[in-house]
Amino acid sequence: MSRIGKRPIPIPKGVTVTINGQTVTVIGSKGELTRELPDSIAFVQEVEESVVTRKNESRVARQCHGLVRTLIANMVEGVANGYQKKLEIQGVGYRASLKGQKLVMALGYSHPVEFDPPDGIKFAVEGNTNVTISGIAKEVVGNTAARVRAARPPEPYKGKGVRYSGEQVRRKAGKAGK
Repeated sequence: MSRIGKRPIPIPKGVTVTINGQTVTVIGSKGELTRELPDSIAFVQEVEESVVTRKNESRVARQCHGLVRTLIANMVEGVANGYQKKLEIQGVGYRASLKGQKLVMALGYSHPVEFDPPDGIKFAVEGNTNVTISGIAKEVVGNTAARVRAARPPEPYKGKGVRYSGEQVRRKAGKAGK
């Protein structure tokens, strides 16, 4: 039995979870999220918590059990509190700004790098070098942060680039002089 899959999902006040066939919809103060469950997984709704169970003991059911439980728990957390990722920009002349909803960054290229936010994602810029990406879907927030970071990942010699807040970049020694 999956250790993660058998744990119940606590449902906080103000969040409603509805099941329609294999579709789970979670509605909270921040918004609404919907996900289609695999056929081998059953979802049981109770008053203050929900439980994910397997319909059979097939390999696919065992593989999906813990994953589906975690995805639904992330949906509940997202509509209740939301998620955010913080990025730091380091380097001389590297900066970020907002143009409407669009994130515009100068990262040492001959052109500015622009990102349109996906649905449900908001960008915030503090002090030209700190970018906050927030939204209710954990997967979309993480993917958006990874795409922004991939525009100029931190390089190992000077550490310039876009990094996650608190990320440690392994530095290399440069050329050895005479």
